[in-house]
Amino acid sequence: MKYEIKQEGKFRYIEEGSGEPLVLLHGLFGALSNFMDLIEHFKKQNRVLVPMLPLFELDLLHTSVGGLQKFVNKFLEAKNLTGVHLLGNSLGGHVALVHVLKHPERIKSVILTGSSGLFENGMGDTYPKRGDYEYIKRKTELTFYNPATATKELVDEVYDIVNQRAKVIKIIALAKSAIRNNLGEELNRIQQPTLLIWGNNDTITPPFVAREFNRLIPGSELHFIDECGHAPMMEQPQQFNELLSAFLAKQKVDSGV
Repeated sequence: MKYEIKQEGKFRYIEEGSGEPLVLLHGLFGALSNFMDLIEHFKKQNRVLVPMLPLFELDLLHTSVGGLQKFVNKFLEAKNLTGVHLLGNSLGGHVALVHVLKHPERIKSVILTGSSGLFENGMGDTYPKRGDYEYIKRKTELTFYNPATATKELVDEVYDIVNQRAKVIKIIALAKSAIRNNLGEELNRIQQPTLLIWGNNDTITPPFVAREFNRLIPGSELHFIDECGHAPMMEQPQQFNELLSAFLAKQKVDSGV
């Protein structure tokens, strides 16, 4: 399924459907394909927006979790979005958390899946090996429980990124920023209903990370999906969508909509 990428000023984004806004934030190696099943399911009931995060466009000083959060804030302002359900995977979850801590007023609920912000395993101390396709393929496969989920298209995208020196520098800057920006002492300030959906076989942000998020975010609910790695919305889309649908339905009931 191909979606039109809209351009509005400096923002490039997908927008499908109508209803309460559901904003999706991708991770460090996130591609639009990560969210295809999710968009297709929720565009029937939500206004689904996926901003392309400027992972490689910001100057090095602002290539950070904080810099991406400022971009997201400007995007929500530009689109005049309120009552937002903000969903983030991996680094996108980290950006979502920083955003809701700084600008809670537009956010109705938070959904995290494989989020950084407390602890994450990187690509390893030898990352990145430029020019070694098999190495990149193996590392990309580690994102998933089922290695076959790492399609050739996905591996090619990661390989292309790590073979461009300017992009590698930005990736390393973002990864270091995520490690430095630990949110452990701030998460108790989050008041929005929060849903945590985690792969039971996630090796990048392992299950103990999800339990710690659950402990630190007041009133959050946690669900694990078996035979699933770091990107549940890709690897187990049906279960992911069912959990998210139930959560969003509950927010409507609780707010009297």
